[in-house]
Amino acid sequence: MDKIKTIIDKEWAEVFKNKLVLFSVAFLPIILTALPLITVYSMRGISAEEMAMEVSETPDEFFGEMCTGLSEADCTQVYMLNLFTLMFMILPVMIPVTIAAYSIVGEKTTRSLEPLLATPITTTELLLGKGIAAVSPAVVVTWISFGIYVIAVRWMTNPTVFAQVVAPMWLLAVFVVGPLLAVLAVCAAMMISSRVTDPRTAEQLAGAVMMPIILLLLGQSFGIFLLSSELVLVASVVLLILDAVLIYITVQMFARETILTRWK
Repeated sequence: MDKIKTIIDKEWAEVFKNKLVLFSVAFLPIILTALPLITVYSMRGISAEEMAMEVSETPDEFFGEMCTGLSEADCTQVYMLNLFTLMFMILPVMIPVTIAAYSIVGEKTTRSLEPLLATPITTTELLLGKGIAAVSPAVVVTWISFGIYVIAVRWMTNPTVFAQVVAPMWLLAVFVVGPLLAVLAVCAAMMISSRVTDPRTAEQLAGAVMMPIILLLLGQSFGIFLLSSELVLVASVVLLILDAVLIYITVQMFARETILTRWK
């Protein structure tokens, strides 16, 4: 554990010198928290019919069972808030990708990777330390941002709408699926980062992990499908299995000697 803690401390000391990392950790959560609150506040007067008219469907066809027992105004707010809650799935992917992609190839460009790989630390300990250093800030920042978002929503909406925002489905998505997505993103970023020689290339390739989240957000926004508790639960189980597999593959792919010789 001491070796892993040392790696974590070293990672935080190194990567947070990078302005892009600081931006993603500090300013991105502020933007993704403020934007939904401003939008919800400005759209409180839009009815469910008006929103459904944008997609040429009736409210029932567009919103499905989501508006059952809700007024038109409440349904509009719930729909918008559901979309914005999905945005909190982007944070635990985008932030650790930036950190993890830089942690390997970035160290190579600054000539600090060779001494690290020459130490007696095992590959598992090395990658575990780097992974925790990337995942933990993303998860903590996401949870803090979501907490601020929930408090603000409670102040801006009535109890009926607020109950939908803190429904078990969304709590599971933010507090379980979010961290699992972060682990998935970090594994992908470290695998890519260990194979390329440029930090920006690693970040761009690893950023492809966000595509399923973006597609999910688009599908929800256009009414193609609506998330359900069952779907979120299935996604949690699938991600848990996928994370375990990717962690194993990441360790196996990280050939220390090959990395050093390839990048000489």
